[in-house]
Amino acid sequence: MQAASSEFPELGFYGLPGHTRTPADLLDEVRTAEALGVGSVWLSERFDVKEVAALAGAAAAVTSKLFIGTGATNINTRHPLLTASMGTTLHRLSSRRFALGVARGVGIRSDLMGTAKVSNTHLQDFAVMMRQLWRGERVSYDGVLGKFPYLHMADWIADDIPLLFVGFGEKSLTFAATVFDGVILHTFISDEALARAVQSVRDSAAQAGRDAASVKIWSVLAVAHEPDEEQYLRYIVARMATYLQAPQYGELLVQLNGWEQAVLDRFRADEVVKNIFGAIDSVATLDQLRHIRTLLPEHWLPAAVGNAAQCAQRINDQFAAGADGVILHASRPHEFAPVLDAYRDIRDHARFAGRSNRPC
Repeated sequence: MQAASSEFPELGFYGLPGHTRTPADLLDEVRTAEALGVGSVWLSERFDVKEVAALAGAAAAVTSKLFIGTGATNINTRHPLLTASMGTTLHRLSSRRFALGVARGVGIRSDLMGTAKVSNTHLQDFAVMMRQLWRGERVSYDGVLGKFPYLHMADWIADDIPLLFVGFGEKSLTFAATVFDGVILHTFISDEALARAVQSVRDSAAQAGRDAASVKIWSVLAVAHEPDEEQYLRYIVARMATYLQAPQYGELLVQLNGWEQAVLDRFRADEVVKNIFGAIDSVATLDQLRHIRTLLPEHWLPAAVGNAAQCAQRINDQFAAGADGVILHASRPHEFAPVLDAYRDIRDHARFAGRSNRPC
């Protein structure tokens, strides 16, 4: 069955961006996005009210064309048979509109949760296992993922589910290009860093004997259309600050962009930052965010900010740097709707002709 195609199959958006206490908001978001012609929704997972399987099922129930992807979930917070059946259930529930995006996770959270840190071997074995189970095969495994004497779902299962890696470290990307169907990068990556990441993925895929163009690369672009002060602080500053809070995570983002580690060190040593207990985008006050804004150089906030035409051009910049698709982050569909109108006028229609909403 050919996947459905919307007006903008090359565009996705992050549902429930950042912190939320009202996950039901996703229902209006996906309905609006589908009506606007967006091709896919991506769902991040937080261990509060953003359990990703529940969100994906809800999104599938109220849409008919939008592709639904996890962006991302972890490979070791569910039993692998449960993850595999989550994939096949959502795949069939949505009429084949589901993609599984997985990530390595943050080391410090793994320590706190008592789960193993995820290596490339974990990821590779996981990808092999998922594809075997999705083909209805019987699996016996004893390795880094654990000891599983017998895993099997059903002989009649033969499902083709896109499997993507969500990450941005150079070593992770070069590895992912040899295993996964696609990669999803990170918010706040400069155009130059995006171009380097694209080249790394393409080169690594080719060296592994794969068709380099077959590994689809999705960039993630924070969008704030004509924001007021609070919107800018919460959509752009708070989101970036939350990433920088995380040990190892912030370092990777700084390294990928070629930024100065000393700026990150000063940010983390700041008394205001040190005394925010919790994710900045969840708990910081506006006054705290105003202060945090002074700690971040302007070029550390690469995003689409301004009027509709300016934001639309930033989307095109992602494609010029080599991305196959762009996932709009920070704003909700009703907020970025004017950007889509402006993007339509400058879109490379020939480049995306015949493309479906399937992300890879």
